Amino acid sequence: MTENEISKIIVDISYKIHTKFGPGLLESVYEAILFHELVKIGLSVERQKPIPVIWENVFLDVGFRTDLIVENKVIIEIKSVEQVSRVHPKQLLTYLRITKIKLGLLINFNEALIKKGITRVANGL
Repeated sequence: MTENEISKIIVDISYKIHTKFGPGLLESVYEAILFHELVKIGLSVERQKPIPVIWENVFLDVGFRTDLIVENKVIIEIKSVEQVSRVHPKQLLTYLRITKIKLGLLINFNEALIKKGITRVANGL
């Protein structure tokens, strides 16, 4: 399955979640539901996976945690904020570079229309 095929599934499920609940829940709730739905259809999903940073051949265990990684091909960063900051897509791009994953989706569930809350971030895709 390609990154684009996975992305379409994620967007469709996010739409389904947003249609049922709308904006206003905590990020952790949207994350848990999205995780459940992706696993339910048989996708491999890692949740809150710690990602180390390597600096000058030193393994630093102080990197970051991804919200979700799907099929080791797409990182999902979930937000439930009034407005996505300009730094959020840049942060996701950094996560993609560190992990060498090519596609990320920044999903802000706190939008009236979910399509306005989805930002696609590519890393050499």
